[in-house]
Amino acid sequence: MKHNMGKTDRVVRTTIAAGIIYAFITGAMGGPIAVILGLIAVMLVVTAVTGYCLPYSWLGIKTCKCEEHDEEKPAPS
Repeated sequence: MKHNMGKTDRVVRTTIAAGIIYAFITGAMGGPIAVILGLIAVMLVVTAVTGYCLPYSWLGIKTCKCEEHDEEKPAPS
């Protein structure tokens, strides 16, 4: 799977997910909104860990500045 997310994008997603989890743990939110935001937090963490966001690929967005992730590296000889 090719990376299409840069480091800043991944850090922002992780920070937002941590904020949602913190709000849930402290009881600042509950009910259906907690479930919805919890699912969003899981999605944000998964995309941050993998470095790949499916909607980004659909829209042609790429925040990763490294070309090495996209190209096949030749085997050392």
